[in-house]
Amino acid sequence: MRMTIFFRTMLLLFADLVLLYIFVDAFLRGRFANWVVGFLDRVVFRDYNRALDLYQQVFRNYMEWFMAFAFFAVFLVSLWIYLKSFTKYFYEINRGIDALVEELSGEIILSPELALTERKINHIRHTLERRKSEAAAAEQRKNDLVVYLAHDLKTPLTSVIGYLTLLRDEGQISEELREKYLSISLEKAERLEDLINEFFEITRFSLSGITLEYSNVNLTRLLEQLTYEFRPMLLEKNLSCSLEAAPDIPLRCDVNQMQRVFDNLLRNAVNYSFEGGTIRICVQQEGEQLRISFFNRGNTIPKEKLDRIFEQFYRLDSARSSRSGGAGLGLAIAKEIVELHQGTIAARSEDESIEFEVTIPGGAA
Repeated sequence: MRMTIFFRTMLLLFADLVLLYIFVDAFLRGRFANWVVGFLDRVVFRDYNRALDLYQQVFRNYMEWFMAFAFFAVFLVSLWIYLKSFTKYFYEINRGIDALVEELSGEIILSPELALTERKINHIRHTLERRKSEAAAAEQRKNDLVVYLAHDLKTPLTSVIGYLTLLRDEGQISEELREKYLSISLEKAERLEDLINEFFEITRFSLSGITLEYSNVNLTRLLEQLTYEFRPMLLEKNLSCSLEAAPDIPLRCDVNQMQRVFDNLLRNAVNYSFEGGTIRICVQQEGEQLRISFFNRGNTIPKEKLDRIFEQFYRLDSARSSRSGGAGLGLAIAKEIVELHQGTIAARSEDESIEFEVTIPGGAA
């Protein structure tokens, strides 16, 4: 584009000089001069010498002024034509922007001189279309999930009401049967609580953003406490959890939010581990970066699912009745929290192994 402007400007100046030369040569000398002198001689003075003298006084003596006027006039006309052809680029760019705003289909095509601008506008269009599609897909997944959860609420609620009604209405009931009814009612009530928590999770994620409140924390102790809190879940699947980290690793972060990240990652490792396996949490310091990895043995996650695992409301397990299946927000929220800490989160899976890796700036202020 810059080369086009440069060459057109040079061409404009060259054309002005050529036209000026033609004007001087054709109109102030040669035939024009002879015509003016002849006209004055025949019509005005009837005297060739007087006519020639007047021509000299009016034209030849003020030739510089005529040349300047001619150059200025030619330059203005040429500049007007040049700017008129140049402003069409702005009209094209405006049409391209209008096409973006109106979400018109098809590629946006501009003049060859605007090839770079054309590529950028089309890149923006593709990015907007992709984000719109992703947002629509996430919204649809959320709506589907809400419908499924609303349906799932009925089953445990019906069971709780049914067994509590039996306990109330049956006059004589054995202690063993009473204990069974209470146990089932408690189990269904806990499932009901899980479903309600999922509703709250969806609402919180939809209505509010995440703000960070930084403080210093001992990362090693934070992870040790987390593994201790998960002992009942680990025992339920006969799992063990090992922590490989140096003592007293300092970290400046929002403690509650990072604890939420590690809780989600460890919970996923427990839910998708083979029974009797070992979950490994490894912390490595690389320069100013901390790398926290969660390893477990489980079914290999297909690549097409691995690519979408951090999307909102996306669940690896589509079974609605699975206790391991949440709202599909845990990893999406974890990704947002890590990125707010200027870090990254990634997932890998092959040969029945699963790894989640968090990289964040380490150290304490």
